[in-house]
Amino acid sequence: MIIAGGGTGGHLFPGIAIAEEFLKRDGRNAVLFIGTERGLEKKVLGELGYVLRILDVEGIKGRGRTEAVKAALKIPKSLLQSLKIIREFRPDIVMGVGGYASGPCVMMAWMQGIKTAVAEQNVVPGVTNQILGKFVDKIFVTFPDTKKWFSDKKVLVSGNPVRKAFLAGQEEKQKVTGRFNILIFGGSQGAHAINTACVNALDDLENMKNQLYFVHQTGQEDWEMVSDAYHKRGFSADVRSFIMDMPAAYQAADLLICRAGATSIAEMTVCGKAAILIPFPFAIHNHQTKNAEVLVGAKAAEMISQDRLNGKALARMIETFKNSPERIREMEANSRAIGNRQAAADIVDACLRLIKE
Repeated sequence: MIIAGGGTGGHLFPGIAIAEEFLKRDGRNAVLFIGTERGLEKKVLGELGYVLRILDVEGIKGRGRTEAVKAALKIPKSLLQSLKIIREFRPDIVMGVGGYASGPCVMMAWMQGIKTAVAEQNVVPGVTNQILGKFVDKIFVTFPDTKKWFSDKKVLVSGNPVRKAFLAGQEEKQKVTGRFNILIFGGSQGAHAINTACVNALDDLENMKNQLYFVHQTGQEDWEMVSDAYHKRGFSADVRSFIMDMPAAYQAADLLICRAGATSIAEMTVCGKAAILIPFPFAIHNHQTKNAEVLVGAKAAEMISQDRLNGKALARMIETFKNSPERIREMEANSRAIGNRQAAADIVDACLRLIKE
């Protein structure tokens, strides 16, 4: 199998979950990832033991005219690079998981008569997947509402696949500090608005300082600012630009403060975690707010819109959760009830059926 795409954790990590399940089925199976030089895949896949091949491709949408023309001129080269990789690796199936690299690779596989599929994590599919959906053999979607964008006979509502490390050992929380453990992250790149609000909340949490422990993924740009803030105010915190072992961080957490991307939602519900969700307000079609509303409706999370986010509001909510262990347990149960642990297995089952046709 070739898995093409990435760029962000929201695209990459479901691809890794599919790869894990595919390799588990037969020791002779092999997976190759195709991505870009700038994407998160360059940082993560080598650590996990996967092989990554690079395409010279960039996005076009949302860029200035000059940059869009430069990106468009790279498309022929990326198609030839994809063809070369496909002919060398000889895949039985090529899966696009979203991101710049998925388009040329999946198209060239289709032109070679190889079985193809795409996975769409969000309610409204991205432009690349809308185009690829007209050609591929199978389309895996997270939400039933996404079916209307594609041919019904191609679509499987599989849910969003989650890496196996998230599925193991989540029933027993690993208390490493004896304090109320708060995991904060804003996606793989960090989120400045969340980082700033959390720093501003510390002054209003002064009276609880010895009861709290923070694990905070900041992204590269805000690491120094956030790290200094915890240190100067005397809070116990583990501040990192990027957390490689996110499953372990989830396992130890009593409460999450994070965005509401589809992959984060899948991971937190599989793990059964209570959360304060702060949707990214500029997500296409406002899909993060829609994701968050599902969890709020199920009483598995609370939501703060970014335009109402400030330190005092966040501190009040943290204090409320810290003093309400029964509410935390109820939210954890509600979260776990809507988690989908079968998505990767269902996707691989469908891919193997395609291969055998």
